[in-house]
Amino acid sequence: MKKILSLATAAVLALSLVACGSSDTATTTAAAGGDAQAEASSEAASVPVTGKMTMGTGGTSGTYYAFGGVLGQYIKNYGGIDVTVVATDGSKADIQGIDAGDYQLGTVQSDVMAYAWTGTKAFDGEPLNTFRVVGGLYAETVQLVTMDPEIKSPADLKGKAVSIGAPGSGVYFNAVDVLKSAGLTENDIKAQYLSFADSAEGLKDGKIDAAFMVAGAPTPAITELMTTNDAYLVPIEGEYAEKIMADCPYYTELAIPAGTYPKQEEDINTVTVKATLIVSADASEDDVYNLTKAVYENAEAISGEHAKGAELSIENATTGMTAPFHAGAAKYFEEKGVTVDTQ
Repeated sequence: MKKILSLATAAVLALSLVACGSSDTATTTAAAGGDAQAEASSEAASVPVTGKMTMGTGGTSGTYYAFGGVLGQYIKNYGGIDVTVVATDGSKADIQGIDAGDYQLGTVQSDVMAYAWTGTKAFDGEPLNTFRVVGGLYAETVQLVTMDPEIKSPADLKGKAVSIGAPGSGVYFNAVDVLKSAGLTENDIKAQYLSFADSAEGLKDGKIDAAFMVAGAPTPAITELMTTNDAYLVPIEGEYAEKIMADCPYYTELAIPAGTYPKQEEDINTVTVKATLIVSADASEDDVYNLTKAVYENAEAISGEHAKGAELSIENATTGMTAPFHAGAAKYFEEKGVTVDTQ
């Protein structure tokens, strides 16, 4: 009888573990910073947790938040730092949050990082130098989405209601750069300052004609929009892309491959900046070395949990940065044969 009871108890426990491992709550997973696979990796890694950090990301419908959750779990499992991932207003808020001591880690656009370091545009006259670079993460694509068949290029935005992100955000300045390439300014459109989620709802409801969303593709808000609506991406190419890159050298060209989004039958050309992981300048060299190693040594495993993990590499991590690296990150990259600027 005791043997039968023991077997029954084991079976119940096994079923409970299977049920926990198959939970399909994406937002909860991102907020907690991982899933059952990452938890299993944590057991295998057996790295003791010795520190805590808070990571600023972006809105819950964007790539920063979801990818930040995955990174946070790997940093905990393999770097020994318990990371709390929080939703924010994006790059500028993350940099300001680190400066205020509210966050110790942040995901930011490389162009906004440059503005902060030099005290230009979003940080005009007020440079913030209290952060350092951990490494580049992935291409952050400027995506112009619409449901209006009249909009085929950036020039067609004139007179339209267009979401251009929160004032002073990375999305805002990217949108302004694209408008400028078409000879337009913020005053030539009916500017709306909406989040990704609100932009998607605005397009569905017909309250706006187009929206800029700057994030790694596929972006959840765009995927959802294209699944149930006749939305499409507007190319930013040719003379528009050339003008943008001539004015702002931190942009590069990128093709969003066909099939990235539902009903997307061909490549869409656009421009991109780079999503970058930054850390407080006050963080210890050991902690930053450990978290850097945790991310880049586990790139393949991370790519199995989020598509953007496929872009993690030493080369991508160390090129195109417009602010200095943290000494802890530099130590790790030095071991990989790459010297980065820490000044």
